[in-house]
Amino acid sequence: MEDTLRLVAEMMAVSARTAPKAAGQDYVVLKVVTGPDLERLAEAMADYGKHSGKINFDRDGANVKNSAAVLLIGLKDAKPVGLNCGACGKSKCSDLQLTEGPEFAGGICAWRIIDLGIATGSAVKTASILNADNRIMYRAGVAARDLGLIDADLVMGIPLSATGKSIYFDRK
Repeated sequence: MEDTLRLVAEMMAVSARTAPKAAGQDYVVLKVVTGPDLERLAEAMADYGKHSGKINFDRDGANVKNSAAVLLIGLKDAKPVGLNCGACGKSKCSDLQLTEGPEFAGGICAWRIIDLGIATGSAVKTASILNADNRIMYRAGVAARDLGLIDADLVMGIPLSATGKSIYFDRK
């Protein structure tokens, strides 16, 4: 099943890559994680929860450990669209500055974050069509970025599994 789920993750990456992007500009970065890197990610998630005091990093890390692959989807160096719409909290796009936060870099154009959401939604749609269990995890993105598994300012992780019952729901 591991080879099949890696292929599913790669197909999800195609869906994310080809998803619509604001102004046709693509700042989405992708990486499929398997094998030893997946183990490192799972351990890093649990460790992050312990040292940060944040809950459920250990729970989600256990889910990742029991997964065959994780698709990481992020944004890197996303330039504002240029609408001066204020959705980011600034009056002018030129006032938006990327600064490092505790888990992600912030000050990202709202339309670029929507791009990330559409890409993520397109990816999980593909997983669903292919009957692969999955769950979008912010916590996987935090740890993946911290480990340097992906060079991105904002990251989500989508682990994949194929068992008789989804491991990502009805969790303790």
